[in-house]
Amino acid sequence: MTRTDLASVLDGARVLPVLTVRHVSTAGPLADALAAGGARCAEVTFRTPDAEPVLKEMAAHGGLSVGAGTVVTPRQAERAVAAGARFVVSPGFDEEVVAKCRELGVPVVPGIATATELMRALKAGLDTVKLFPAEPLGGLRTLRALAAPFPRTRFVPTGGIDASRLAAYLADPAVLAVGGSWMATADHLRRGAYEEIRRLTAEAVERSVT
Repeated sequence: MTRTDLASVLDGARVLPVLTVRHVSTAGPLADALAAGGARCAEVTFRTPDAEPVLKEMAAHGGLSVGAGTVVTPRQAERAVAAGARFVVSPGFDEEVVAKCRELGVPVVPGIATATELMRALKAGLDTVKLFPAEPLGGLRTLRALAAPFPRTRFVPTGGIDASRLAAYLADPAVLAVGGSWMATADHLRRGAYEEIRRLTAEAVERSVT
């Protein structure tokens, strides 16, 4: 049975590592490090030429529910799901991407920055959105202002959030999960710092359950 809501796919996970991976050779060790740190999900952004094979390898790892991020066209959504994506995340709201994900039977989480965009997402039948870019938009103050008139909406804030802000976001009842890249940055991957990735992931997961 296909699970078409993000909460079901995340299965209680509240930290979503957002990954920009340039080389497929790092996908396996990265998946190992994230899983060893307690991560149960990850988002692979479609910003690099190797995004599809990276997603495919990480999805095959078995210990992570892997989704595709920075999906901006229906064709990208098709390619992502074919590579094993369990969910799709977009930087903004696009009706065609939403429709394609529904057709493919995967959750889609569009980015929103305004009440107007949020209303469009709700009109499309969605109840979970990504506040993006969260910190440049005003962080928790903006999230709470948007959540107030739409109390049933769940948010996945992403963009500029680091470890120091994680607990504050997760304490808000409107927040389903928090996306962030601080656990596995481009520099970590360039240096092969997988033990550091494991440690930062473990710290983030621990903060998410306390």
